[in-house]
Amino acid sequence: MKLYFSFIIPVYDRPEEVKELLDSFSALNFKQQFEIVIVEDGSNISSADVVQTFANELEISYYVKENTGPGDSRNYGMSKAKGNYFIILDSDCILPSHYLTTVHDFLEQQYYHCFGGADAAHESFTNLQKAINYVMTSFLTTGGIRGSEKSISRFEPRSFNMGISKEAFLKTGGFAKIHPGEDPDLSQRMLKAGFKTTFLPNAFVYHKRRISWKKFYTQVRKFGLVRPILNSWHPEASKITFWLPSIFVCFIGFTIIASSLWHPLALLPLSIYLLLIFCDASVKNKSLIIGGLSVFAVFVQFFGYGLAFLQSNFYINFLKRDPKKQFPKLFFK
Repeated sequence: MKLYFSFIIPVYDRPEEVKELLDSFSALNFKQQFEIVIVEDGSNISSADVVQTFANELEISYYVKENTGPGDSRNYGMSKAKGNYFIILDSDCILPSHYLTTVHDFLEQQYYHCFGGADAAHESFTNLQKAINYVMTSFLTTGGIRGSEKSISRFEPRSFNMGISKEAFLKTGGFAKIHPGEDPDLSQRMLKAGFKTTFLPNAFVYHKRRISWKKFYTQVRKFGLVRPILNSWHPEASKITFWLPSIFVCFIGFTIIASSLWHPLALLPLSIYLLLIFCDASVKNKSLIIGGLSVFAVFVQFFGYGLAFLQSNFYINFLKRDPKKQFPKLFFK
């Protein structure tokens, strides 16, 4: 089967980021035909003018619809696409020039109906963005579960960098109207439908993520709220690692109490861990400033996710509340 790729990109009020992403499409070294499907998801700030400037050099389809969330917008884009293999990207991504060649060559050798790739920080990103990228991808903070060659088995692709065949989309119906969490939910439904997922080495994207502490906290808090819901839908996918941020929060509380009532040495394990974060982030980013920001980002990440995870578990698993009624902001109608 000859692969024809359709990139599906939902957009909400981000014309400047769309321009950067389309610039990176123009620089791809892939020589075969592909298309780009951009879906404006009820934006107040249109990307139409930006898209029009690339109309003569890229094959782009541009659609405008009411706001129904990123998952439904991706489904809409895939229903309009001409390709037989869809690649889902967030609008705040930038592609390295080898991206599509890497994806194509991998799938030609070993075909999968669904793949996921990693994300990285571009050299042009701010120190804050690089620190956030570090804590979201480092083995010391997430165990590397968001994309590493050691996590290939039953990998749950994330929708900032995810491939899905047209066949798998048609059989599963695509993304559900939950956000965040629509991507691991779809991954699990594809596995149940008999499709295999994989991590695709070197098919990374540069992912900007959040550009402020407040937005980052809001994002990881939502991740924490949605995970118990996903675990209730797909209990076979539940992992002990999902509890680690909550355990970290409890450990912080215990450490503070122990250091106050017993001895300051109780702070030593935490201090060693934070020093490791600082050193590792500083070395990998070649910046002491990013190292320091990464230490703060760990607290934002773990407290945001960990407390929300405990809260959601209490309501969903202990009180048996309806997720849509308890957390309506996580669902689109």
